Amino acid sequence: MTDEPIGVAVSIKDLSKVYIKRGQVIPVLQDVSVDLAAGDCVAITGPSGAGKSTFLHILGTLDHPTTGTVLFDGDNVFARKQPLIDALRNRAIGFVFQFHHLLPDQTAVGNVAMPLVIGGTPMAEAERVAAELLERVGLGHRSSHLPGELSGGEQQRVAIARALVRQPRLLLTDEPTGNLDPGTAEGIFDLLLELNREMHSTLVTVTHSRELAARFPRRLAVVDGKLEEA
Repeated sequence: MTDEPIGVAVSIKDLSKVYIKRGQVIPVLQDVSVDLAAGDCVAITGPSGAGKSTFLHILGTLDHPTTGTVLFDGDNVFARKQPLIDALRNRAIGFVFQFHHLLPDQTAVGNVAMPLVIGGTPMAEAERVAAELLERVGLGHRSSHLPGELSGGEQQRVAIARALVRQPRLLLTDEPTGNLDPGTAEGIFDLLLELNREMHSTLVTVTHSRELAARFPRRLAVVDGKLEEA
C-alpha cells in the first residue's frame, strides 16, 4: 500500500446520456455537472432505474456520454481514441460489482493476481502482491481456496483485492453488498472506507442503502436524471 495520494480529480460538465430503443429516445442522465476531488469518498443513491449505474459506467469509461465532458486531472477522457481510453481504464480504474465474477478454477490468490499477470507482471511477483492484498482484506488464511469454497462476503473481499491490485486511482463499486446479509454488508463497507483512507484513491460507490450511504463523508443522489448533493 502506498502512503502517497494516488486519487484522481474528476470534473464532469454538462453530461447527458440517452438511449435509442425501437426508435424512441430514452433520456437517462441530463446535464450532470459534478466535481470529485482526488481521494474523495462518495456514495451515490437513488431509485432503481434512475441512472446510477449508467453514471458509474460512464465515469469508468465502460460507456460513453451522449454529450458533455469527463475530465481526469484536466484531461478530456472521451476526446481520446478508444485504445487510449482502454489503456487509461486498465491502468487507473478499478471496479467492484454486485456479482464478483471470480474465475471459478482459480484460487483466491490467482484471481487477485490475474490483472497483474495480464499486464505482464511475472507470476511470482503478481502472486506476492496478491497475497499481501488478501492479508490486508482479512483473507490471508484463505488465499489457496477456490471461490466455491468461500462465503459470499469472502468472495466479495477477493473481488475488492483484485480491483485494488494495480493500485487504481479511481475505485468504482456498484451495489457491492447487494447479495450479502446486513452484517456482512456492513463489514464490506467498513473495508471500503478504510481502504479509501489508507490508499487515498477516489472511491465512488452506488448503493440502495441509505443507512450505509450515510456513513460516507459525501453523498450524491440521482434525481430526475440529475446528480444532486444529498
